[in-house]
Amino acid sequence: MGEVSRGARALVICPDIRGVSYDLDADSRLQEAEGLALAIGIVIADSLTLPVREVKPNLLFGAGQVENIRIACEQHEAELLVVDGALSPIQQRNLEEKLGRKVIDRTGLILEIFGERAATAEGRLQVELAHLDYQQSRLVRSWTHLERQRGGFGFLGGPGETQIEADRRMIRQRMARLKKELEQVRKTRGLHRERRERAPWPVVALVGYTNAGKSTLFNRLTGSDVMAEDLLFATLDPTMRSISLPGVEKAILSDTVGFISDLPTQLVAAFRATLEEVTAADIICHVRDISNPSSEAQKAQVLKVLTDLEVIDAEEGVSTIPILEVWNKWDLLDEDRAVKLEGLAHDADDVVRVSALTGEGVPEFLEKLGIMLTAKASVREFEVSASDGRRIAWLHAHGEILSEESVEVEGAGPKRRFKVRLNPKELGQFETL
Repeated sequence: MGEVSRGARALVICPDIRGVSYDLDADSRLQEAEGLALAIGIVIADSLTLPVREVKPNLLFGAGQVENIRIACEQHEAELLVVDGALSPIQQRNLEEKLGRKVIDRTGLILEIFGERAATAEGRLQVELAHLDYQQSRLVRSWTHLERQRGGFGFLGGPGETQIEADRRMIRQRMARLKKELEQVRKTRGLHRERRERAPWPVVALVGYTNAGKSTLFNRLTGSDVMAEDLLFATLDPTMRSISLPGVEKAILSDTVGFISDLPTQLVAAFRATLEEVTAADIICHVRDISNPSSEAQKAQVLKVLTDLEVIDAEEGVSTIPILEVWNKWDLLDEDRAVKLEGLAHDADDVVRVSALTGEGVPEFLEKLGIMLTAKASVREFEVSASDGRRIAWLHAHGEILSEESVEVEGAGPKRRFKVRLNPKELGQFETL
């Protein structure tokens, strides 16, 4: 990230373009834009929604609006303009010239956050690839991220113009190398996933809109210290930990990147692999910030992404993986809304109410997960050699023993006959012992 960005004062503008259909209303979009800016330490001097009757190809806004923006920047001592929308390279450059200030659009802002947050090898590769794709059309400014060891790949504080053609060639070469490295990382992760499927512990994936509280819930369930701040995109890389559940000795809990409306095209392709873990899950827990007025619109965004990932059938609208809705931040609801939602939650089999912060409802949530994971369990009979202590101990530890007796099998010696309830993954694991 550019060195002048953290702590920089910014004016945040949310364009409301006539004729454009948005996923969220103007207030929610402005609030989200503020959250994105705060996520990289920008100080918001002021923020406003600006109606745009007709998009100007060279500036986006009309000349009068640009002058009003310039005056607002002067009044609020804002050194940066954040535009919550896509700017063409020409619009961005012209706005900077007219305003005498740095300008960053929604895609650039999200890339700044991704660059700062990505922690794993795959995350860093994905961020850099997405940023190079974005930058190659914007070589009117310098890009310095190839010189950096780690951290953000931003351009808010770049040193100035460089040799554009040389840069273009370097970008193309670097993107080709990154794609090869990323493919290798994906293959390796695919092998890890295959190994987990053979292991085979059930996988529970936490998904949800960004800032819904997934990482806070993950930390409460695992005792882990995954970054969990009140910031958009606090988590970018899938984090996995083992947990125990009622009736399930061990399960793998996976925390994923938060979803967001109107994710820029460059990022959809680059970050799709981050969500591949979701497609291998046994249960998806959709964590919702139920206290947010835009909770329903956010839910629609999450379901849209799950449909894109083919977890939900596009035609039937049915999920191929069980989805449990986790209504988080229940403690923040006012009394009227809590009463209304309580009735809805009570009538739904696929909803649990929790507060990841206080722990309210978490035991019930874990119990529900245990029930869902053992729902497909079947009763099987096994005869195990009486001297095979390892397999006998395993059945006692993992299965629900319904009956156990000693039997003599002619020519095979003493055995223990078990009637035991096991879920499919436990059955697969027992058969490999």
